Amino acid sequence: MKKIEAIIRPSDLDAVKRALSCAWVTGLSVTEVKAHGRALARAEVFRGTRHDVDVVPEIRIEVVVPDPLVPRVVHDLERCVRNGRGGDGRILVHPVDEAVRVRTGERGEEAL
Repeated sequence: MKKIEAIIRPSDLDAVKRALSCAWVTGLSVTEVKAHGRALARAEVFRGTRHDVDVVPEIRIEVVVPDPLVPRVVHDLERCVRNGRGGDGRILVHPVDEAVRVRTGERGEEAL
């Protein structure tokens, strides 16, 4: 099993949820985060004062899938969030040693 973590623009969330529902993903976690990176710094004017904004709101999506689904899920994520400009985000893939569904006691892929 692998945990796929993606940092995306908030505007891409609906497209990602639609795409992942077609990839047999049974659930995902969504967290609002603040991101800081090369492409994110910009200047904004608030009440007549210029402010340099170097952290911007982003969404972190986490999903755990069986190993055979990893390439498809990563591909679907890339397709949904890539627009060719800065700030497209990141996709990270982490190994998962164990999963347990607390309610039923199921373990491994059955717990997903």
